[in-house]
Amino acid sequence: MLIRSISRTKSPILHRLLKTLTLTAPIPATTQRRQYHDGRPRGPLWRGKKLIGKEALFAISGLKRFKEDDEKAELFVRSHVLRLLKMDLIAVLTELERQEEVELALKVFKVIQKQDWYKPDPYLYKDLIIALSRCKKMEEVAKMWEDMKKEELFPDSQTYTEVIRGYLKYDSPSDAMNIYEDMLKSPDPPDELPFKVLLRGLLPHPLLRNKVKKDYEEIFPESRVYDPPSEIFSFAESNA
Repeated sequence: MLIRSISRTKSPILHRLLKTLTLTAPIPATTQRRQYHDGRPRGPLWRGKKLIGKEALFAISGLKRFKEDDEKAELFVRSHVLRLLKMDLIAVLTELERQEEVELALKVFKVIQKQDWYKPDPYLYKDLIIALSRCKKMEEVAKMWEDMKKEELFPDSQTYTEVIRGYLKYDSPSDAMNIYEDMLKSPDPPDELPFKVLLRGLLPHPLLRNKVKKDYEEIFPESRVYDPPSEIFSFAESNA
């Protein structure tokens, strides 16, 4: 109010005083913040809204709503999911995997495979296989694994590790060893982590463990394998 009153006066002295105050006055903090903040929310919320559009969000909610009714779910897939664009379909698949809605993710993956733009991609397989493994859907993992081999795709180390871990938790060391043999045939050199998971998980199966240990020491000669005392093997065998 004081500045407004001074500006209305005709006194040259007061006008010079007003000019000096205007030039030297500090910029309010709120004005400074406006220079850097454009009003959009920060962090995962904004990224999520950008990645998942309204059509994709509607498809996710509809699939979850009708997942107990196969007939309605199939109708919803035909009427809404099949209409989605490429990036929306992939966003739906990724979000369903994140929410561990793996059966719905399988449906969407099959829709993606039927699209004209689809090309075999190991990373599409990877995320779904890992999600299935973590949910202990190992029968579906086996089917996906065979499909991936038919398309001549090779998983990465993380995929091998999660599937091996899944089979060991599923109490199926023979299937874990089959994945291990596939890993050794891969054109990419293996990492240490799948070996470590196997060496730990095969304690109740010393013959299989010794084979993995031998391969590990040949591939990673500078690494050492910790062998627990023999009584631990005996205890593991008695409880297997």
